[in-house]
Amino acid sequence: MPLFQTKFTADPSPLVVGDTLFLYTSHDASPEDIPDPNERNSAGFYMYDWLLWSTTDMVNWTEHGAVASLKDFSWRSRDNGAWAIQTVEHNGKYYLYAPLHGHGIGVLVSDSPYGPFKDPLGEPLVWQKEHWNDIDPTVFTDDDGKTYMYWGNPHTYWCELNDDMVSVKKDKPSAASLSNGITKLPHIDRYQEGPWLYKKNGWYYLAYASTCCPEALGYAMSKNPTGPWETKGYIMRPTQRDRGNHPGICDYKGHSYVFGQNYDLMHLETFEHHERRSVTATEITYNEDGTIKEVPYWLDQKPMQQLQWLNPYRRVEAETMAWGFGLKSSKMNITNTGVIADMPASTGKRNMYIYDINDGEYIRLRGVDFSAGKSDKGAKSFSITASAEGTAVITLRLDSVDGPVIGTVTVKNTGSVNKYRAFSSKVKNAVGVHDLYICFSNTNGDVRLDWWQFK
Repeated sequence: MPLFQTKFTADPSPLVVGDTLFLYTSHDASPEDIPDPNERNSAGFYMYDWLLWSTTDMVNWTEHGAVASLKDFSWRSRDNGAWAIQTVEHNGKYYLYAPLHGHGIGVLVSDSPYGPFKDPLGEPLVWQKEHWNDIDPTVFTDDDGKTYMYWGNPHTYWCELNDDMVSVKKDKPSAASLSNGITKLPHIDRYQEGPWLYKKNGWYYLAYASTCCPEALGYAMSKNPTGPWETKGYIMRPTQRDRGNHPGICDYKGHSYVFGQNYDLMHLETFEHHERRSVTATEITYNEDGTIKEVPYWLDQKPMQQLQWLNPYRRVEAETMAWGFGLKSSKMNITNTGVIADMPASTGKRNMYIYDINDGEYIRLRGVDFSAGKSDKGAKSFSITASAEGTAVITLRLDSVDGPVIGTVTVKNTGSVNKYRAFSSKVKNAVGVHDLYICFSNTNGDVRLDWWQFK
């Protein structure tokens, strides 16, 4: 199933920083976030900002909200179209490359993977004004320090970036180069859009969304970062269960992962088509010749292997979850109406909360180790920081929504949704490793959850 449920997501861009895997995504607006009421049931794309998530175990993900938006590009020509980005690290800074459809590709820079991101140029990094192919940038720095950017739909283009990461290298153009240091590649079989460039075991890989529709995850290989590229087949082949797909690939803690997208979250509510996608992932492996072993469709795979257990004796943000369908999330003190004019500039890391809590909904955490650092004694108490203009009962269960109850907490009215305080309960029989279900019932009014912790 999809990795995230509080928002519709697409176009995954993974980035490993130390022990943490960050995943940047585009954001398909929910109907209530689309400014024009007449467009809220449209099947089209409504995309205004980009989101960030992180994990250390590949199954429990923490949401960090919008990391940047179209508003961060003052020169943009449209108020819709926050399409596929990639964020990379270079010399201690973080560069977010974004398509501004019909207006080229821009870049934002930050000192932190969380932002705030700023536009250093005030204009496009590349813009081929003669067409609208400038979408879906992917950026890769090779072992020799050279950095390449690929992009394009339906044609594939590349250029070399200077070491500043915000300008195109224009010296010594090849015969195939276009103006401004840009090279158009010969057609790559089945290539449509969404390229992802990376290197492994001496091979260069160009993964991509294959010819539409439906799009699949295809790839080509080369011994050179600029090609020639030889098409090798599919990472995941086309299926009528999915209209579109965009790859993001990374190595993390000794494993290789491919991220992609589907409509499976939306399909929990409707099969009437809308562009409301959801990101998911799976592990991939390689044959001896470097080719990638094909994987089945997302719903036909086993659940992701958890890389480490979750420690419940540290502060855990409420927006950390393996599953939380029906819940919503927001950055504290930031109201995003979905209207570009109302969006804040990139804010950097901010505390978040979970809201829109209803009876029968729950937060699932996978692989919670109640014996972490506690021998076999387990947990004795649970505390959750919340605010409320209303009330809710929180029941803690193990391994399923009907599993054994280890504790119950009632969140009471705090007088304001901006006034948070701790609500606590004793806990029993919380020993060993279990999935934790934080279940909600008897909900009324506006209840917001900040973070929780066992002791």
